[in-house]
Amino acid sequence: MDIHDSLQLPCGAVLKNRLAKAAMTERFSVGDLKPNQRHYTLYENWAKEGSGLLITGNVMLEKAHLESAGNVVMHKEFLPELKKWAKAATSGGNHCWTQISHSGRQTSIFNNLRPVSASNVKLKKLGFFAKPRALETSEIEGLVEKYATAAELSKQAGFTGIQIHAAHGYLISQFLSPITNKRTDEWGGNLENRTRFLFEIVKATRSCVGPDFPIGVKLNSSDFQKGGFSEEDSLWVIKQLEELGIDLLEISGGTYENAEFLLAENVRQSTKKREAYFLDFAEKVRKESSIPLMVTGGIRSLEFCNEALNENLLDVVGMARPYLLYDNFAGRFLAGEVTPGPFSIRTGIKAFEDMAEAGFYNLQLDRLGRGKTINKNYSAARSAFHLIKHEFVKALANKFAG
Repeated sequence: MDIHDSLQLPCGAVLKNRLAKAAMTERFSVGDLKPNQRHYTLYENWAKEGSGLLITGNVMLEKAHLESAGNVVMHKEFLPELKKWAKAATSGGNHCWTQISHSGRQTSIFNNLRPVSASNVKLKKLGFFAKPRALETSEIEGLVEKYATAAELSKQAGFTGIQIHAAHGYLISQFLSPITNKRTDEWGGNLENRTRFLFEIVKATRSCVGPDFPIGVKLNSSDFQKGGFSEEDSLWVIKQLEELGIDLLEISGGTYENAEFLLAENVRQSTKKREAYFLDFAEKVRKESSIPLMVTGGIRSLEFCNEALNENLLDVVGMARPYLLYDNFAGRFLAGEVTPGPFSIRTGIKAFEDMAEAGFYNLQLDRLGRGKTINKNYSAARSAFHLIKHEFVKALANKFAG
C-alpha cells in the first residue's frame, strides 16, 4: 500500500488516493459571507494538483459567530455560490468536503462582544475575545439542527462530504472539555454528558444526508491543558463515533490557549523525529477502533507516508501548510519531486507568534486565490499586522453589509 492507492470509506465513497489537504481558513469572504472567485480559483487549482481529498477551511453556521471575519457562512440563499465552489473544488475527480464549524467563545471581539459557549469561561488570549454566555438548552438543540442543515446544504451544493470540526477549542470542543464546560445539566458534568452535543450532531447529520454521504470528524487527541479533554477521553469518544458510523476521523490537538496544532515547537522531539506529531496517539486509536484514520501535522517525506500506510498506522495523510509553501505542491509531492522542509516565521514577541504565523499563511492564500504564486518573503511583523488589519477591516465590512 502507498499514498497513490485508493481508499473506500465505510459509506462506500472512494478517495482516489491517500493524500488530503487539511483545512486552512481562507478568510476570503467580504461583507456578504459568500464564496467568491478567490475560493473558486484556489480550489480549482488545488483540485487539478491531484490530492484525493480537499477539506475546506471553517464554513460557519452563524454570522454572529465567525472564526474569522472572512469566513463563509452556510446558508441556503448562498447555494448558487456554493455550487460554483463545489464544482471548482471537485474538478480533478477528487473529493472536497466542507468543514462545518461554530467558533463559540473563540469568536473575536471584532465580530461579537457577547459570544456563546458551553459555559461562561473566557478565553485568555491577547484580549481579543470577550466573555461568553452559556447557551440555553433550546439553543443547543437548535444548533444541533443547524449543523445537520449545513451538511444537507453541502450535499445539495455538490460537495462530496463534510467534516464536523470538534477540535482546536471551537464550540464542540468547548463542550467536550471540563475546563470550558461547567454545566450541571444533561449537556455537562461527566464525559457522557459533555459528549452529548457532538453525538447528537453526528446522528442528526446522518439522518439528513443519508447513509452514502461521507461524514468526517476532526477531534483533539487532547487539549494539552491540565484538567482538560484527555487522551483517555478522546479514545472513549472515538469508540462511540465508530458505533455512530462516521467515515473518517482526523486527529489533531490543542486550543487557542495551547496551540499544539499551530506551533511546531510545542511538539516533543521524539515525535518530531517520527515526523507525524499525532502518530503516537494514532497507534493507540488503532488498538481501539477501525475507523479510517487521517493524521495531520508534521508529516513531510513521501517515504515516511508510505511507511506509515504500509504499517497500517493511518489511512489518509493530511497536510496543510506545505500547500502554501510550494507551488503545485500536491502534484510535485505525489511525484516525489519535493519534500517539505522546516519553515517558521517569528516576531520575537511570544504573544504575537501565532498571529504572525496565521498572517503569513493568510497572505499566501490570498496570493493563490488571486492566481498568483507563493511568496515566502513576507516579514513576521508585516504578517502579524496583516492579520489584525484584515480581521478588523472585514469585520467592519460585515457589520455595514448586515
